[in-house]
Amino acid sequence: MLRVLAVDDEEPALGELLYLLRADPRVRTADGAGDATAALRRIGRALETGPDGGDGIDVVFLDIHMPGLTGLDVARLLAGFARPPLVVFVTAHEGFALQAFDLKAVDYVLKPVRRERLAEAVRRVHELVHATAVPAPAPAPAPEQIPVELGGVTRFLDVDDIAYVEAHGDYARLHTDTGSHLVRIPLSTLEERWAARGFVRIHRSHLVALARIDELRLDGGATSVRVGATDLAVSRRHARHLRDLLMRRAGG
Repeated sequence: MLRVLAVDDEEPALGELLYLLRADPRVRTADGAGDATAALRRIGRALETGPDGGDGIDVVFLDIHMPGLTGLDVARLLAGFARPPLVVFVTAHEGFALQAFDLKAVDYVLKPVRRERLAEAVRRVHELVHATAVPAPAPAPAPEQIPVELGGVTRFLDVDDIAYVEAHGDYARLHTDTGSHLVRIPLSTLEERWAARGFVRIHRSHLVALARIDELRLDGGATSVRVGATDLAVSRRHARHLRDLLMRRAGG
């Protein structure tokens, strides 16, 4: 069972978070801290005694906006330790998701916290903490090429060179760093064929190579990604799945 520390400078929010955490059967203990300083003192005791000690902490649920050090500052400090606790951000602000990915956070939960959403974050932490074996990584897919017409000549384009794909009815336009190519293949077919190569649907009109996403932008209720010099809209139905994929990728 998990040993949890929840950190939030707003007492009602902290109380509600602790209540939900303690009600989860996968949580053994859930302590609270009202600011970053108190949190770091508690985490310091946990790191001194080690992960198997009586003061051990498996995961920290961190608010971002706090007086003094922010939750992001605390996560950066934890990253400097050899065996830090895992981090889940709990915040009312969408705009820090990319920084959370960079800091290897397990999850990014938005306030107001819903019981089902928090349970999903706990599930992810539980799987990471209690994994008994690490499966061997799947072999990388063999290189794949797709034929394209260029000036009356058929050439073979490496799929790994494609940054994103744009739907054009029964056709698809393949965008690379050096240009684009129109092929007579529906976007839905490429989505299914290239899922194992890291391509993900972000909109009914766009399929993107996950590794080619440079930025994830959250502006109010709208989500978009930057791929090279191009901004692409992410539809609401695909936004959460994309954020989860980016989070897992950033976490290794």
